Amino acid sequence: MKRLWVPLLLPFLACQAAQSQEDVDELIAAFENGIIAGIPIQGEPVVKETLEQRLEHLGVPAVSIAVMENGVIEWAKAYGLADVAEGRSATPNTLFQAASISKPVAATAALKLVDDGMVTLDQDVNELLRSWQVPENRHVASERVTLRRLVTHSAGMTVHGFPGYSREERIPTTVEVLDGAGNTDPIRVDTTPGGLWRYSGGGYTVMQLLVTDLTRQPFPEVLYDWVLRPFGMILSTYEQPLSEGRHSEAATAYRVGGAEVEHKWHVYPEMAAAGLWTTPSDLIRFALGILDAYHGRSNGVLSQKIARAMLTPGIRNHGLGPAILADGAVFGHGGTNEGYRCQLYAYIDTGDGVAVMTNSDNGDVLNQEIINTLAELYDWPALKAEARAVAKVEPGLLEELVGRYDITDDIVVVLEVVDGRLWADVTGRSRQQLLPESESAFFGRADGTEVFFVRENGRVVALVVEGARAERRQ
Repeated sequence: MKRLWVPLLLPFLACQAAQSQEDVDELIAAFENGIIAGIPIQGEPVVKETLEQRLEHLGVPAVSIAVMENGVIEWAKAYGLADVAEGRSATPNTLFQAASISKPVAATAALKLVDDGMVTLDQDVNELLRSWQVPENRHVASERVTLRRLVTHSAGMTVHGFPGYSREERIPTTVEVLDGAGNTDPIRVDTTPGGLWRYSGGGYTVMQLLVTDLTRQPFPEVLYDWVLRPFGMILSTYEQPLSEGRHSEAATAYRVGGAEVEHKWHVYPEMAAAGLWTTPSDLIRFALGILDAYHGRSNGVLSQKIARAMLTPGIRNHGLGPAILADGAVFGHGGTNEGYRCQLYAYIDTGDGVAVMTNSDNGDVLNQEIINTLAELYDWPALKAEARAVAKVEPGLLEELVGRYDITDDIVVVLEVVDGRLWADVTGRSRQQLLPESESAFFGRADGTEVFFVRENGRVVALVVEGARAERRQ
């Protein structure tokens, strides 16, 4: 499936000889009829089903996909229903909430401020914030909150993520969110900035205010003018709430089990952290815009210097916005909002990649299965799912892990043993079995999520999942 590179007058690079439509159609058919179900396990046969079967089995109403090869979008398709009650089909132009993929897109606007000389990466943000200040305390006495630390989740700030608001609720301002007047705790520094990596949507909300304070413009307007429109993401918007005239373009959000999220979807005033409405094709255009700048092809958004800094792995392999994976070969980000799950991956040197968006709390599993399947078909080594080895552990070990673990007040992991198997129930996700790789490292049978158990004095006191520590409560 690989093709040769040639320079053309395109935003990135195009292929010398594009595949015929017949070849692409054959590849799509192989994908649609051969989804790798679950995570491959050593010694067990690989199970494949049709995409239609996986949508039905996992209870996901719709999925939208865009694939790029050698710096161009090769194909984009949507499957299933954007709204079940209306019987409205999803299309490649259907809008989904990008959730946390909003972060690297929003970080691009903040990095443009750096390019334009309005802020430096390592400047104390309190020198620039006008409508609010990071509260002083002992943690910021010697180290300060900076833009670099905000976008790399190393500013020591609280609040992991946001639940959003019903469309019928009053929506708080950014400053009210920062001060805890919304539905989350106040966003504060509770550990020394620069000392550790801890995922913080709260930090991105501070970044959002920095952008609006410096530009004196509404955040959706800044992002559209500075990033979305220049990158060709013309369907995308940071409008929160979404304008009524565009409701028919949006996919309704669904819970595990198929119930609609109240009033179709939630509203996220924390726009930088979770507020982007977009499509998979537009997410690919974002990736191509970043790669364009990275490879020195000016697009008027970022300089090559700042784009290369953006894709350089730092603390916890995080760049200035996106995660950097596979020893620096791939960048990307995932997203989890109420009723939406999505994923973006892009190869830095080859311009290959994929964006997947679903309208279900159970979309994580399907997203991973789709990426695993496409990685096999397109020969993307860094994204292929390696068959996992399952370790033998004493049956009593599983019983030691049973209990409730709190990530936040609203996100809880409950583990129990049924018929000799360890099962995990996570708030907002479907139940899945955890398999051991060692006595302290486990992974999800459905999506490969890695879980590590923390022991103190021989007793399990916490677990770590997707970078978040969950304290054991019982």
